[in-house]
Amino acid sequence: MTKEEFLRLAKKHSENECSEREKNILFSFCDKAQFKDLISEWNISEEQQIKIELLRRIRSTIKTYDNKKKKKSNYLSVKTFAAVFIGFMVVSYLYLQHNANTKITHPTNAITLELEDGSIKVIDENSKTNALVNKKGNLLGTQKGKRLVYEKGNSTKELVYNTLTVPYGKRFEIELSDGTTAHLNAGTSIKYPVKFLKGIDRQVFIKGEAYFKVVKDSMHPFIVNADKLNVKVLGTEFNVQAYSEDTVSEIVLVEGSVALYDDSQKSNKKTILKPGDQARFNKSNSNIRTKTVRTDIYTSWINGELVFRNMAFENILKKLERYYDIEIVNQNSNLSKTILNASFGNEPIDVILESLKENYGLKYSISENKIIITN
Repeated sequence: MTKEEFLRLAKKHSENECSEREKNILFSFCDKAQFKDLISEWNISEEQQIKIELLRRIRSTIKTYDNKKKKKSNYLSVKTFAAVFIGFMVVSYLYLQHNANTKITHPTNAITLELEDGSIKVIDENSKTNALVNKKGNLLGTQKGKRLVYEKGNSTKELVYNTLTVPYGKRFEIELSDGTTAHLNAGTSIKYPVKFLKGIDRQVFIKGEAYFKVVKDSMHPFIVNADKLNVKVLGTEFNVQAYSEDTVSEIVLVEGSVALYDDSQKSNKKTILKPGDQARFNKSNSNIRTKTVRTDIYTSWINGELVFRNMAFENILKKLERYYDIEIVNQNSNLSKTILNASFGNEPIDVILESLKENYGLKYSISENKIIITN
């Protein structure tokens, strides 16, 4: 029996949908002497391991009951079955409690996907093709390397959300069910519906930085909620930078048109951007300022480039920390507000530091995973 066949039958059994023939096939496999060896060779999640252990205990319970039934009277058999049943319920409860109370930890540098039931999957960037399914076994989409594509359509009747989180040092791309794509920069999370619903605006929630290419749908505006700021579009391309630790959020429009409004305005007062515009939203006072910029400077990160134009040194350090997933301590307060210009490709961090040292007299030292900027 293959892994897929076994998990399918195990799932049907847990939902009480197995036929007698399927139960016999399933339990026959569980009775094999090499059952544990076979399971250990499969790449299965902790949740699946717990379900398999419960199934194994169910089988053990049934076998114990069958053996005792042959030796005892009907009266004793009933008592045995009742005791076994209660015992199984206790075991099941303990396992479920263990699963609920045990904090499952994941690598801090892993891309993760939180499903609607709160379970978390680790996204393997090296995976060629990986099917994404929900707790009911329904196909949600497909992951190929650094890209996750959701199934098209909007046939569902209720909004179900997933949350994709990209740690520092990594980037990822997602295609939503309407065909809209989002490139996610380091240190970014996005919460979005698995399927958009007819008659309801397409709304997603983002923390961090993302470049959106929104599929046009005049009947269903696309809204990006970036903390207190909302970006409303029909179909366009734009970049959103809204890290929670930053005091200002930035929107740069590449194509199309967008309307900006904060939560308190309830979309009554909007700021309209045209291609080439940048809007800076001050989180403390909800003030929005706009100016014309070179958009490629603000979207260069998609291609693995770092471009800094008229940027304060302290802000450059923030971007380097996110991009390279490294801690930077700045002990040179005189340099913090200095405005710098620099451009880098996909160089290692030490190459960038040497370039800053050569051009701006930067002094630094490196200790393990920490960079210290000195006076």
